[in-house]
Amino acid sequence: MRTVGITGRSGCGKSTVTALFVERGIPVADADQISREILLPGSPVLEKLAERFGPDILEPDTGALRRRLLADRAFATPEGKTALDEITHPEIIRRVRAARQAAREAGSPLFAIDGAVIVGTALEAECDDLVVVTAPYETSVERIARRDGISPEMARRRLDAQTPEDVLTARASFQLENTGTLETLRQVAGRVLDQLLARAAGQKGGSGRSI
Repeated sequence: MRTVGITGRSGCGKSTVTALFVERGIPVADADQISREILLPGSPVLEKLAERFGPDILEPDTGALRRRLLADRAFATPEGKTALDEITHPEIIRRVRAARQAAREAGSPLFAIDGAVIVGTALEAECDDLVVVTAPYETSVERIARRDGISPEMARRRLDAQTPEDVLTARASFQLENTGTLETLRQVAGRVLDQLLARAAGQKGGSGRSI
């Protein structure tokens, strides 16, 4: 069984590609959702974060994470960001691997990891192939602003803070350029999925790259 990572910058259309994979029966682990789940009350990760960044990052009554306070402390220094990653990433990887094992036992030829942040993290090493979805900069800005109800300027700030597109595409096994309609993207994603399934079956699946 092969593992494919599906990633891309905000507003690129990554969720559309992932939805197509799900529709065709490919098991998908949502790394972004997992990263939120491990910060819910009761998670052992919270105890470790509290030890490192202070017990007051948790609400005294509910144990809920005070996310803004954690972010202020974790991102104040490079060491803080490193500590945050060292605490959270192992649990994310553990859950992704558990989902992959379940997919393997179910007989799936392919398993997908959907994540906005895969390249440059421990998740990248879990992937045999990487699908990167791209879109024109201003198109992404418009989508982010509309989706999140924010100004275009704020959308640009969010986008500019993310991993540069050229860094993502340099690592891509397949690059899906989302420059057309939603249906066009689905068709292109379907062709990529066919190639990935061929690779998983041990057939010659093509060279990939830009589609």
